[in-house]
Amino acid sequence: MEEQRVLITDRAHPLLAEGLTALGFAVDVEPAITLAEVRERVHRYAGIVINTKVKADADMLARGAGLRFIARLGSGLEIIDLTGAAERGIRVFSAPEGNCNAVAEHALGMLLALSNRLRLADCQVRELAWDRESCRGWELAGRTVGIVGMGHTGRAFARKLRGMDVQVLGHDKYAFDWMEEMPWVKPADAAELQRSADILSIHLPLTPETHHYMHADYFAACRPGVIVINTARGNHIRTADLLQALEQGQVGGVCLDVFENERPASWSADERRIYEALLADDRVVVSPHVAGWTVESLERIASVLLEKITRWAGEGGLQKAPGVPV
Repeated sequence: MEEQRVLITDRAHPLLAEGLTALGFAVDVEPAITLAEVRERVHRYAGIVINTKVKADADMLARGAGLRFIARLGSGLEIIDLTGAAERGIRVFSAPEGNCNAVAEHALGMLLALSNRLRLADCQVRELAWDRESCRGWELAGRTVGIVGMGHTGRAFARKLRGMDVQVLGHDKYAFDWMEEMPWVKPADAAELQRSADILSIHLPLTPETHHYMHADYFAACRPGVIVINTARGNHIRTADLLQALEQGQVGGVCLDVFENERPASWSADERRIYEALLADDRVVVSPHVAGWTVESLERIASVLLEKITRWAGEGGLQKAPGVPV
């Protein structure tokens, strides 16, 4: 039987390569490989492990005639042509369970940094200034937090809020199994979240339906001064509309770990104007798409993927001929 190879295209915890080797794969670990190089070599592999730099689009799938599986280091599946993979019999694995706690902690940390004005306070003390009144914050207790999307990460964020004396509203258009599990979270429709929430945190997958989920009309229907948190995908929010709502006071503060364009070198003049205005506003807390980027999540993602691949292989997944529809 011909040796089956797996290509790991980004940094992953060593246990993933070790576990795949134990399953009988020959594993190539090449975290510095480029997208173009993956396209050139994908035909050699039965499996590829990818992160955001590698897009498993229709062209990639067509080149990977022998692919049996694609494993995503994380949760976002918008980088994979899921329909094309199913048609070609390629199994897709992701690991939202692996970094949901990290993202939830990061979202809460950003919110607390915003409410306690820690960014301003930190800068002042480093300049040996004690302007205490300008650093006066506000408390979460007594406020209402709306969670948009009750998947793995939305639920993890809801758990962090338990015991913080806030009312938690949860909304998910498709998932309902969380309601019994989380009695402290009140189910709400989208309109109730907009009417009632002082703080909105978005935890949705990126799909055509959720692209620009938050826009000018959305913000206009929210409570004045609403706080917006986005640790999911930048394209969930139309950034120009968010800036306008912030400048008008309809949005009172923003926590962003993700952005519509995360490559500053490619910003258009309009994008540069928008982002520079956001970054200059002390009601905005930002980070560079690292909410799920922890020491623990690195290992947990690898562990989750390995467990799923091992189970699939044990159920005969590798015995199925390539190209047979899932």
